[in-house]
Amino acid sequence: MRSRNPERMKRIQTYAERYYREKHTAPSIRAIAEGTGLPRATVQRYLVEMNGQGLLSYDGRIQASPLMDKCRTAYISLPLLGSIRCGGPESEEPEVEEYVSLPVSIFGNEADYLLRAKGDSMLDAGIAEGDLLVVRAQSEARVGDIVVALDPDGQNTLKQYAGYDADSGYYILEYRNNRRYPGQIIRVRSFVVQGVVRHVIKSF
Repeated sequence: MRSRNPERMKRIQTYAERYYREKHTAPSIRAIAEGTGLPRATVQRYLVEMNGQGLLSYDGRIQASPLMDKCRTAYISLPLLGSIRCGGPESEEPEVEEYVSLPVSIFGNEADYLLRAKGDSMLDAGIAEGDLLVVRAQSEARVGDIVVALDPDGQNTLKQYAGYDADSGYYILEYRNNRRYPGQIIRVRSFVVQGVVRHVIKSF
C-alpha cells in the first residue's frame, strides 16, 4: 500500500472529531466524504491506514480516537419548567418548555428539573434574571439553602432559607439583594420546600 498523505489524514481526523463533539456520535464514511470533499473510497482507505497507525479505531465504522475518548461523557436530560419569581411570591403553573441535556461530569445526576430566574431579589446569591437554576426536588432544606418555596396560599418564590424562629413561630425566607431590599424577609407559619438549587447556569 502506498503511503498516505499526512495532510489528508489530518483533515479526516479533524472532521471526524469535530463531528463527534457536535453530534456525540462518530461520522459515517459518507459524512466524512461530504465534509472533507474526498471520495468515499479514499476516505475508507485512509481510515484503514489510520487504524493501523493507531490514530483512531476503525472496524468498518470509527469507534474511537484520543479526542473522542476525552469527549465521552454521560448526560442527564432535565425538563425546563418555566420561570420562578425571585421577588414576591406569585402563582404559576409549571409546564415543560423543553428538555435540556447537561453533562453529569459537571452537574451530577441528582438534579430533577430546571427553572428560569425572574426578578432581582437574589443577586447577592449570584442569581440574576434569565439564569437557569438546576434544582434537586426534595422536601427538606438546610439553613442557607436556596429553595423553591411554596407558601400556604399556593404561591411560589425563590429565596434563601434562614431557618425557624421559635420565638415568633415563623419560618424565615430571606431576600438576597441588600442594596434594593435591605433586611427584607418573608415570614410564613408554614411552607413547602419543592426543591433546592444545586447549580446556576449564568445568562450573559
